[in-house]
Amino acid sequence: MTELIAKHGGYKTLKSFQASEIVFDFTMEFCKLYIKSLKLRDQIEGAARGGKQNIAEGSATSGTSKQSEIRLVQVARASLEELLNDYKDFLRTNHLPLWTKEDERAVEIRKLAYTSNRSYMTYKTYMANAETVANCAICLIHQANYLLDQQLKALEIDLRKNGDFKERIREHKKDIITGKDEMPYNEFLKQFNLKINENGRAEEIK
Repeated sequence: MTELIAKHGGYKTLKSFQASEIVFDFTMEFCKLYIKSLKLRDQIEGAARGGKQNIAEGSATSGTSKQSEIRLVQVARASLEELLNDYKDFLRTNHLPLWTKEDERAVEIRKLAYTSNRSYMTYKTYMANAETVANCAICLIHQANYLLDQQLKALEIDLRKNGDFKERIREHKKDIITGKDEMPYNEFLKQFNLKINENGRAEEIK
């Protein structure tokens, strides 16, 4: 039988979510220490929050709409790109240097990605001054963005291979019509926690 509801949820185990959560926690501390403008603080914190929250929401919807998950992960990626530019603006407006990828300090930060039980506290020492905190955040965002790019590639491959919820519904109906699946439709809906909406379409009961 066609698997109608794809496996979904479990976003906390996603490397992209874990990296984005570190970026969020780190950014919250950064704002407390270095951003005095409430408007700018809201903007920066909002971009950081958008990164991790959209990954979580995308994972929750992935069972019934892989396309929705892809869109939400793209929103997360855009939020982190906005945050990246906020940190670069912070360095530029404060006349502080942006470290290159080859800078020894940036290399050391990237190595910390392999630390077990990593959290924003792993990078606490980089809060010491404005230059190190912003450059550390930039390194962390680049790492999160790389993971999101890989996640998007995997999601797009999965969508092409397995289709979305509507395609799986059609496939199941076809199985019933052709006799490949003898389960009564009402039982099928019950088993997969589905209902028929006002438009006559099956949707997950929430």
